[in-house]
Amino acid sequence: MATLKLRNMDRNLKWVPGLGAVLLILLSHMISALEVPLDPKVLEGLPQPPTITLQSPKDYIFDPRENIVIHCEAKGKPHPSFSWTRNGTHFDVDKDPKILMKPGSGTLVIDISGEKAEAYEGTYQCRAQNEHGAALSNNIVIRQSRSPLWSKEKNEAIMVQMGTPLVLPCRPPAGLPPPVIFWMDNNFQKLTLDKRVSQALNGDLYFSNVLPEDTRSDYICYARFPHTQTIQQKQPISVTVLDSSSKGERRPGFMLPFGATSTKMVLKGETLELECIAEGLPTPDVFWQKEEGELPSSRTSFQNFKKTLKISNVEENDAGDYRCTATNKLGSAHHTIKVYVKAAPFWVSAPRNLILAPNETGILTCRVNGEPKPDIHWFVNGIPLENAPMDHRREVDDDTVTLSNVKTGTSSVYQCNASNEFGYLMANAFVSVLAEPPRVLTPPNQVYRVITNNPALLDCFSFGSPLPSITWFKDFQISIKNGDPYVIHKNGTLEINVAQPQHSGNYTCIATNNLGRKENQVSLEVKEPTRILKQPEYRVVQRGMSAMFECKVKHDRTLTPTMTWLKDDRELPRDDRFVVGKESLTISDVADDDEGTYTCITNTILDQDSASAKLTVVEATPTPALVYEKPDPPNDLELTDQTERSVQLTWTPGDDHNSPTQNFLIQYEDSLHEPGVWVNLTDVPGTSTTAQLQLSPYVYYSFRVQARNKVGLSEPSWPSRQYRTNPAAPDENPTNVQGKGTEPGNLVISWTPLTGFQSNGPGLEYKVHWRQKDLEREWKSKNVVNSSQLIVTGAPIYVPYEFKVQAFNNYGNGPEPDVVTGYSGEDLPLAAPDNVQVMVRNGTLAEVHWEPVSVSSVQGELQGYNVYYRRERGRQEAEGEGDNKEQVLTFSGNRSEGTLPGLHPYSVYNIFIRVLNSKGEGPHSSNKTFETPEGVPGPPSFLNVINPGLDSLTLNWGPPLSNNGRLTGYTLKYQPVNTTNELGPLRVINLEFNETTLTLGSLNTSVLYKFYLSATTIKGPGPNITEEAYTAMDITLIQPTIEAGKGPTEPPHQTSPTTQSLHSPFHNAPPVGPVFGTVNASAIEGGAVISWEYFGLQKNVFVEYNVENTSVPGEEDWKREVVNGTHSHTIKGLKPGTSYRVRVVARDGADQAVHKTDKVLVTVPAVPNRQIDIATQGWFIGLMCAIALLILVLLIVCFIKRNKGGKYPVKEKEDAHQDPEIQPMKEDDGTFGEYRSMESDTEDHKPLKGSRTPSNGTVRRDESDDSLVDYGEGGDGQFNEDGSFIGQYSGKKEKDTHEGNESSEAPSPVNAMNSFV
Repeated sequence: MATLKLRNMDRNLKWVPGLGAVLLILLSHMISALEVPLDPKVLEGLPQPPTITLQSPKDYIFDPRENIVIHCEAKGKPHPSFSWTRNGTHFDVDKDPKILMKPGSGTLVIDISGEKAEAYEGTYQCRAQNEHGAALSNNIVIRQSRSPLWSKEKNEAIMVQMGTPLVLPCRPPAGLPPPVIFWMDNNFQKLTLDKRVSQALNGDLYFSNVLPEDTRSDYICYARFPHTQTIQQKQPISVTVLDSSSKGERRPGFMLPFGATSTKMVLKGETLELECIAEGLPTPDVFWQKEEGELPSSRTSFQNFKKTLKISNVEENDAGDYRCTATNKLGSAHHTIKVYVKAAPFWVSAPRNLILAPNETGILTCRVNGEPKPDIHWFVNGIPLENAPMDHRREVDDDTVTLSNVKTGTSSVYQCNASNEFGYLMANAFVSVLAEPPRVLTPPNQVYRVITNNPALLDCFSFGSPLPSITWFKDFQISIKNGDPYVIHKNGTLEINVAQPQHSGNYTCIATNNLGRKENQVSLEVKEPTRILKQPEYRVVQRGMSAMFECKVKHDRTLTPTMTWLKDDRELPRDDRFVVGKESLTISDVADDDEGTYTCITNTILDQDSASAKLTVVEATPTPALVYEKPDPPNDLELTDQTERSVQLTWTPGDDHNSPTQNFLIQYEDSLHEPGVWVNLTDVPGTSTTAQLQLSPYVYYSFRVQARNKVGLSEPSWPSRQYRTNPAAPDENPTNVQGKGTEPGNLVISWTPLTGFQSNGPGLEYKVHWRQKDLEREWKSKNVVNSSQLIVTGAPIYVPYEFKVQAFNNYGNGPEPDVVTGYSGEDLPLAAPDNVQVMVRNGTLAEVHWEPVSVSSVQGELQGYNVYYRRERGRQEAEGEGDNKEQVLTFSGNRSEGTLPGLHPYSVYNIFIRVLNSKGEGPHSSNKTFETPEGVPGPPSFLNVINPGLDSLTLNWGPPLSNNGRLTGYTLKYQPVNTTNELGPLRVINLEFNETTLTLGSLNTSVLYKFYLSATTIKGPGPNITEEAYTAMDITLIQPTIEAGKGPTEPPHQTSPTTQSLHSPFHNAPPVGPVFGTVNASAIEGGAVISWEYFGLQKNVFVEYNVENTSVPGEEDWKREVVNGTHSHTIKGLKPGTSYRVRVVARDGADQAVHKTDKVLVTVPAVPNRQIDIATQGWFIGLMCAIALLILVLLIVCFIKRNKGGKYPVKEKEDAHQDPEIQPMKEDDGTFGEYRSMESDTEDHKPLKGSRTPSNGTVRRDESDDSLVDYGEGGDGQFNEDGSFIGQYSGKKEKDTHEGNESSEAPSPVNAMNSFV
């Protein structure tokens, strides 16, 4: 009977925190076993045989100065009791007061103070026992550490010839453990070892050849004993090197080992040490090699200047012959060491604990190896199996014990002992027979978070006996089975190989055995990966400038990233010049030390990404202009991680030519289906050089990559090697599936076929299924090849069908297709609408109503109702006089009424209705006749104005073309229009219906009238027809010749009146009589004034003129000015003393002269010369203003000087202060003088102009105000910020009249300047 295991150790799985020990599994043919976890909730009430958890090493060397502590710890339920044996017999620890066993433990503490420690040496073994069995510890050999003294000896002084070999023996005392040997002198300085002088493994000191400097009297060998931390010293050895007769050079020879060959035995797993010490002159070099093999480089090392060969962790294949060779320039010597490898017992498979349910079968195996082969002995509860009670359910076969059909209460502990001459191994393995319902040990509601495309491991650690089986569900309903993308491990852990966002959700694991069922819920959150979208870019920066690296990151919105910047893989310098932004690093004032590699690392709790860029610092030189070009094509395309549906494409970017790559475009060619056609597959950011490509089956792929920057797209890369995907069943079905009848009784099912790329394999066909909806349960089907439609015949007329189209090929069917609904073919409708009614709303609008037809009679999709109507005739017309033009309106199928607009009033109409479907129209309904009432009439057919007189106009008109009823009369309205298009009063005349002409009298002469005529029925007047006309003119046209300033030279000529009928609606007919009347002209200074009379209709009127002495002027020589709407105009800018011809011209829209007057001669008077008045000239006014301003400034300066006291010149103040650096301004030009010393020439002592000083250059006290008090308002003088006196610029107090007279003198310009200083 097989037993289900609890949990299998999987190196890819993480242990659940808090579970304690991992459950160990031993899986054999029929069994599985486990170790009970140390979770207190599980252990509570759960029986378990003893297990040794801690014990002392097999060889225990103790320090006699400390207590002996022999460890023995065990677990079990109930807690085990402990006992000991010593040298194979029971050791009663209670009888020795120096021995203490720790409570709850088997650990012994032996107090050896004041006692002979040798008394406690021996071999100890611990036994842990409870009611379910007994476990044994190893045999622990207890020995005391020893550090014996050196034997007393007297070393003879050694005298040796220079160049000869020498050995200084050490021969330390045997200690436990062996001591560490080293050589020193009397000053405790270690002797220098080299290729010539070396220390052997046994501690002796070897000289390959001696030199004079080797002479010394304090060669001392020391032995350090590690356990007791003591050092023993050998008596000093004296060595004297004689150089009187030095030995000559010689070939190498071996000082150690002796002879040509030697042997060495080493145990497997230990360290092999071989040494060869050679003598010779010059000092030989030593080399090692293994005959018929090579030295294991990973485990081989050379020491003692290659005189010692060490091979660690020896293996069986390290056995063989090793040759050491000593060489100098005179020759070489060889020695061969034959190495034998033996092995103490070592585990191949140690026995493991078994937890079995009743009636199960378990197997214990104890597989060991060694050289020689170890002997295996089995024990149960510490008793040899041959001495244990017989058990027919137990079978022993060398290294295997089989326990069949175990029973409750037969739990026990088995021991396996394997030994040979080099050691032994012993292991305990308990067999616990339990019956336990399942328990889920994984914490409930645990949330697992992983990054997209990474594996997700959802734990379901469980316990039970028999071992529970594990099942998983997603979102509480979807059962999860083994297979892509899920893997359920034997220990219950659910693995999702490549987690995707759709795998997020709640998962339930259920543990079940024959004793019960337990479930646990966990949840999985699949996060977007953290990626650096824009990597930092290589920067070349001039010294002293700034450098910025960008690092833009994309991450899952539920994760918070942190960004760290490194320089040369170390933290950034602590410098304010380094400013870390949210997605950037800025370095200001770049220095040479800033050069290096900068790395940005962005981390979340689940993943990280990093990118680096180098900063190069250069001299501050002008940077040449960069040239931007398209990038070079990528190269080195490589395909990796190949699967059935995906592959990873990797490439190396080309040169970006100073414009960073924005993205890479990946294209593919399918040489199987569309050779030579490259299709865009995907694109990736410019920072990526790999792409995971999703593939389709049955495609012969070749890939190429193009790089894009701001300049443009690179040339394509060379194609990758071809990658062929295996055929598979289709992944999709045809699209755009439709079903529609084209003829009565058929159904055409059509679809958009799959492309060769979409076929996924050879043998593409389509399985078409159909059935009548709601009537047929079984599907009918037919396979279609090389077509995109199927015609189903024999179908009823316009009934719903369900159909679906599924793709399949030689490798299987596509997914289950969607069901689509369509209708079979239509036929013409069978019935017409009944009960057609018409309601007339007015003369132009009516409503029609009908009764809808039944759905079955439509025989198709009801498109609507066609309403046909025709005007038969007017109600005053005879039969057959109508226009018989039929009109049709279509109303939607859900309507049962409609509106008929645009009808003719006072007419007879006929109407009928047809049903419309997609096939056509059905029969028409019965005809229905209706009449429309009267309406307003149309406008009269024409209106003419004839025979215009001086005060009358005659009108005639025609009746309306559409009376829309019985005419009751006409209405005439008219009003005059003046020359500014303003309308006069409106007059109305009502006329009989049979009148068609009318003469209007008593009108004004030469006036434009506007007429409005409309016809009338009982419904009211209709629209107007309009017309305009002039009455005749009786005007005398004057064509005078006028001189400047004079009236006409001859009276005007009278002409007889003429009349003309105006029919044009645009009023452009010429009026009757002269157009222009009297024209007057008068000359003014620099121009002329022209006036005239104009009776014409032209809107464009001009006054035109030219110089009188111009010979026969052409039209282009006349200058013109527009005078529209006026009867006078002033021409300006004419040249004085010049005669001009002037005329008035009316022109049409094409600028052609229609009417014009005769030319009038105008002479512009000459202007006499005038004296220029300088007072009105601008420059003169400006000059006068400047002079006035200057006078005003001088007055202000004088006033200020008067108030500040002109008696106190700067020179006197300088003399009073005796400051040699302060000098007066020069007297001649008012500029500041150069600085001079007090001893300079006497000119420097001259007073300034306007100052009062005696001839000797001194200032009289009674005239000079040398007291600063006099210049201030207070008693004390003040200083301003620059140390100058404020008082000297203050208002001076009046002292007396004499001083006032003196201050009234006019100050010089220099003093005036000083007053502003």
